[in-house]
Amino acid sequence: MLTNMRLQNFKSWKDSGDIRLAPLTGFFGTNSSGKTSLLQMLLLLKQTAESSDRSLVLRTSREKDGIVDLGTLQDIIHNNADFLELSVSYDRAFSLSTPSHYENMIFTTNVEKNARLAFFSYTNASLRAGMSLTPSDDRYNVFFDVDGVDQITKKRILNPQLSRDSRPVKCYNFPFAAYSLIDDHDNFVKLAFGFENTFSQIYYLGPLREYPQRVYAWGQERPNDVGQRGEFAIHALLAASKAQPDMETWVASWLKKMGLIHSFRLHLLAEGATQYKVRIKRQAESKEVLITDMGFGISQILPVLVLCYYCPEGSTLILEQPEIHLHPSVQASLADVFIDAIQKRGIQIILESHSEHLLRRLQRRIAEAKIDVGNTSLNFCRMENEASTIEPLALDSTGNISNWPKDFFGDLRGDLIAVAEQTLRREMEQG
Repeated sequence: MLTNMRLQNFKSWKDSGDIRLAPLTGFFGTNSSGKTSLLQMLLLLKQTAESSDRSLVLRTSREKDGIVDLGTLQDIIHNNADFLELSVSYDRAFSLSTPSHYENMIFTTNVEKNARLAFFSYTNASLRAGMSLTPSDDRYNVFFDVDGVDQITKKRILNPQLSRDSRPVKCYNFPFAAYSLIDDHDNFVKLAFGFENTFSQIYYLGPLREYPQRVYAWGQERPNDVGQRGEFAIHALLAASKAQPDMETWVASWLKKMGLIHSFRLHLLAEGATQYKVRIKRQAESKEVLITDMGFGISQILPVLVLCYYCPEGSTLILEQPEIHLHPSVQASLADVFIDAIQKRGIQIILESHSEHLLRRLQRRIAEAKIDVGNTSLNFCRMENEASTIEPLALDSTGNISNWPKDFFGDLRGDLIAVAEQTLRREMEQG
């Protein structure tokens, strides 16, 4: 699980400071306040880790199979600063048993505006390792300390400096030439693998989702996720039916709890065929219709529901405006879906939202002890002096927010008072 992040000179963020990431993390705020950039930072690192181009320090463009298109490095550096620095912490990078000095890792990378890597590092309570550039001769130094013991000088190498053609791999990995500098060169491999493994477990669903289809063709493939636009949600649901036969029932159950449907089923057109239709009943006495003939909201929430239970246990989900196109009562119910998925499957959810209804339901569930306040990290973003700032919302165990930001979700109280005043004025005028 990701436990912390920090951005310096990244897009609208001059310095975010340390941002705590919990099992359920939410970023709220006004438009263009930097919320999406927080998600994009994590997606940028994932996209870089999964890129086949080992020479790119950061893969900022989406190209064919990427996740996020940020343009060039100059496009994402804040206010033409000299560098950007990204940091992320994760509690355990491996699913297998590993030495404790590979746990609770803090990864940091610093990239100059000319796209040259200044340094990267892995640190925790017992380990410090990485590479740093010596600008005077354009060479990189390698450092690796465990429990305060220099693993490189232990081999009596007086100058652990690589040749000019031995460069770091991407923004986080050591070149092969570095392996000779310590006795157990697998340590270098473990650090890079831990980083890649962490980001391989991140799944992203964007705010713009595909329109539903009248017929879905499925050739028994098992998609990696539901797609960035939810385009593979039905395919994932069909694939999951092999290993998780109750998943279709679970999705239908949540749609029914939300008041969206009475029944939901995947219908095979003919024996041996590869085409399916999604059939839905709005009410018990209603005629069964296709998903395309229902309200748009069902097709928008379906990828969210499927991803929460389709992704591997322990995954991190990044959701951008999961409430889009949904009725306020359904937006509130999303909080219950997230709590259920987190507690049953051990996943982490990081979301960006404009939904007051989702937040209010979270407050209620905290008050009802359905989720511990410590398992949440809710934050408000705003723009101040041409830079984004973030303020953690101070929640207590009763769900109360003691530092509710001014006009958090607009001035509802002011609008209601104005309506009441105008009503009273007109009544007085009419005598």
